[in-house]
Amino acid sequence: MPRLNAASHLTERIRLRLCSLWGYRGFVFGSVKREFQARYRNSLFGAAWTVLNPLAMILIYTLVFSQVMRARLPGVDSSFAYSIFLMAGLLPWGLFTETLSRYQNMFPENANLIKKVSFPKLCLPLIGLLNSLVNFAIIFGLFLAFLLMSGNFPGWVAWSIIPLLLLQILFTVGLGMLLGILNVFFRDVGQFFPIFLQFWFWLTPIIYAVDIVPEAFRAPLTLNPLLPLFSAYQGIFVRGLWPEWSALLPLLVVSMLLNIVAFRLFRKRAGEMVDEL
Repeated sequence: MPRLNAASHLTERIRLRLCSLWGYRGFVFGSVKREFQARYRNSLFGAAWTVLNPLAMILIYTLVFSQVMRARLPGVDSSFAYSIFLMAGLLPWGLFTETLSRYQNMFPENANLIKKVSFPKLCLPLIGLLNSLVNFAIIFGLFLAFLLMSGNFPGWVAWSIIPLLLLQILFTVGLGMLLGILNVFFRDVGQFFPIFLQFWFWLTPIIYAVDIVPEAFRAPLTLNPLLPLFSAYQGIFVRGLWPEWSALLPLLVVSMLLNIVAFRLFRKRAGEMVDEL
């Protein structure tokens, strides 16, 4: 009985939080729209830059690695293979780092909103995530268009990107919430984590394949929770392989634990965060 009561209490609390967020949906979507418009408000081409910038990146990677450097991947007979391999890793990594960057600073940057008693503070992580997803959707849509036009679209296996992105979002939200809360009380977190991200990037096989890493150096890579996720992204678009779902279970467990810890810490320290800000 006590367990059932605790479970029902948790369910009710989650329901109330979701209802609160739904009540502020106009504010959430309005904030996302305002940021998107503000970014290109005084520019000549306006929102066209959201397409031109990522399009230029895709064209440069394709030209440099497929035509100039003529980079090749072992076992893949395509001049675009390495370019696709690179973009399949860099685009999700960009979503990961942009979301974390937003989450790190979301509480200090929105101190005035947080101090309003009636304002549901969980709107801030949702706004940050949606802003990152809008940017990612544009550039990823162009990447898919490039795959179609170049004859390298992987087919039905491309749908497996959806659960992979959901898993990445779950992990990013949990980690980002922890960083955001800690950054309120320990501002060094915001200074240190970008440095840590640089090391994390090179320990994640994004610009190199795991196969080329010497055996003696592969052990540290296996400790990286993002290794199977990014290997799955690249396997889909380069070789047309379905993800190895069992290899992603540790990341799912870590993501769930991060979210539990982060939201419990948020609930306990919300009042202290207001005083600190």
